[in-house]
Amino acid sequence: MMKVTLQDIKDAKETIKDIVKKTDILESAKLSAMTGANVFYKCENLQKTGSFKVRGACNKIANLTDEEKANGVIASSAGNHAQGVALGAQMTGIKATIVMPATAPLAKVTATKGYGAEVVLNGLVYDDAYAKAVELQKETGATFLHPFNDKYVISGQGTIGLEILEQLDGKVDTILCPIGGGGIIAGIAVAAKGINPNIKIVGVQTANIPSMHESMKNGEVTTAFKSTTIADGIAVKTPGDVTFEIINELVDEVIVVEEDEIAQGMLFLMENQKVVAEGAGAVSTAALLSGKYVPQKGENVVCVISGGNVDVNTLYRVIGTALTKEARRYAFNTVIQDKPGGLAELTKIISEHDANILNANLTRSSMGGATGTLTAEMVLETLNQDHIDRLKADILKAEFDIVEV
Repeated sequence: MMKVTLQDIKDAKETIKDIVKKTDILESAKLSAMTGANVFYKCENLQKTGSFKVRGACNKIANLTDEEKANGVIASSAGNHAQGVALGAQMTGIKATIVMPATAPLAKVTATKGYGAEVVLNGLVYDDAYAKAVELQKETGATFLHPFNDKYVISGQGTIGLEILEQLDGKVDTILCPIGGGGIIAGIAVAAKGINPNIKIVGVQTANIPSMHESMKNGEVTTAFKSTTIADGIAVKTPGDVTFEIINELVDEVIVVEEDEIAQGMLFLMENQKVVAEGAGAVSTAALLSGKYVPQKGENVVCVISGGNVDVNTLYRVIGTALTKEARRYAFNTVIQDKPGGLAELTKIISEHDANILNANLTRSSMGGATGTLTAEMVLETLNQDHIDRLKADILKAEFDIVEV
């Protein structure tokens, strides 16, 4: 088994210092007030290529032999490792082929091609892309660059841990970090605990693909997949054996968050921190907002925002999900009379409650109403659940049926 040491990470820091950015640490006044802790963000969404992955990719490429470079490189990725490898290969002048899931956000595919890499799309999740990349590697003889199960990649990602401790003068109690295959949290854990063994490392996964959570529970690498996820950057069904060994030894806890909680985390970051994070980057925030991780009063907590490469169309859908979850958007159908002014009584009630109509659609077929009726499909902007409850009460009082959608 490959061991990763604090010295490996310090060496990686020296290797990539002229390539990667030392990303900002931001304090979250809102989240600190909500939790009673001192919450900070490590903003890898501001890194080159929009993700931490460039650290590990460039450290790995820098440590290839001349023969390995001459053969070109091939990698599998959900999107961010792809861009890191593509940039590193472009800077080194070597050929890169990247296999990505067909579900990868268009923004990540386009950006990877923009760095000069050849892109092959295959499957639904990272593991499908990995299988295809292994197949292509055997055919072409290219050098395979694993996105997480590699000593040099883990060491590159671990430089984030060194930066966090430098930027906060070592005053760190807990680091909340996303987990997919485990490369970033393994590297951060080795770095942080190598300097201060008392720092708590908490991993966060999506409940839809809780592979490392299940692996920790079972004491061995375990495959887990329930459904696809908006956190595509951590959509890994089977974690690495190298990363698992490190995480099993050094990570204190792995928790899971739901899809709507991730959406809320993304919205919270945009509204309160003016930060755009992809789903994977928002899981650490989701862990705090959902109460899945409850810090002690005064605890110094660092949330790692691993990336910001989110497709705008995905972002649009996520915002809608989050607003609905927070009762700031309310959608329902009802039946009205098909006559002049038939909609007026309903909209009058909505207006009296100061709810804003975002969308209204009338149809004669949706709810199978009687002749002389229409189905009104309404989407409203609301303040909170109490606002919705009061509005619903008056709509029902006026003898309109409500079917929530």
